[in-house]
Amino acid sequence: MSQNIYDRDEFFAGYAQLRRSQEGLAGAPEWPSLRALLPPLRRARVLDLGCGFGWFSRYAREEGARHVLGIELSEKMLERARSMGTDPAIEYRRADLEDVALPEGAFDLAFSSLALHYVVDLGGLLARVSRALAPGGSLVVSMEHPIFMAPSRPGWVAGNVWPLDGYCREGERVTDWFTKGVVKQHRMLGTTLNLMMRAGFRLAHLEEWAPTAAQIAAEPVLGKELERPMFMLISARKD
Repeated sequence: MSQNIYDRDEFFAGYAQLRRSQEGLAGAPEWPSLRALLPPLRRARVLDLGCGFGWFSRYAREEGARHVLGIELSEKMLERARSMGTDPAIEYRRADLEDVALPEGAFDLAFSSLALHYVVDLGGLLARVSRALAPGGSLVVSMEHPIFMAPSRPGWVAGNVWPLDGYCREGERVTDWFTKGVVKQHRMLGTTLNLMMRAGFRLAHLEEWAPTAAQIAAEPVLGKELERPMFMLISARKD
């Protein structure tokens, strides 16, 4: 089973204080760019991979999605999602993205926000997601950018230089974030894109996200995100 840090009390307590945890999609600075990549959701069948508190699952329903399946490993996250409202058209299911079973041709959109960089067998997951999408279905994801995952130490150094540490050495990276020993999977950008194409996806858009001038003016702390991309946003279609 994948590492389940979100069910650690100290991690969950810290994560729950994030702006994106308290305000939902509106509290995620990358959300306007990610939203622009979405296909029409009216009558869509939606798969939400790593659904967390269920913010996107509920948004999809508000936009007219027919049915949403939210997949999440953390019991604490699922408990919070279910506590924020009931909707018979939203199903929250506890499962590990490493081996989750998905019905074939059952979805029109697969969405994932900041979850896939935890997955060891990303190629296997993408293949299952491709099979689960109907022909012409869409994949829209956000992930930590691999440059963001590869710095040798957190924070800024002299001259605002962000030193890379083994960008070309792929594999497990361990960091401390709300708790010690958080494990992520570092892949070069090309590796991730090739895994998607190998799974049968045709890339439509790649964005190495950076905040806008308006966002920085409203929230000056975002200015440091101009030094290197923090997220990558990807949309693709199943051929």
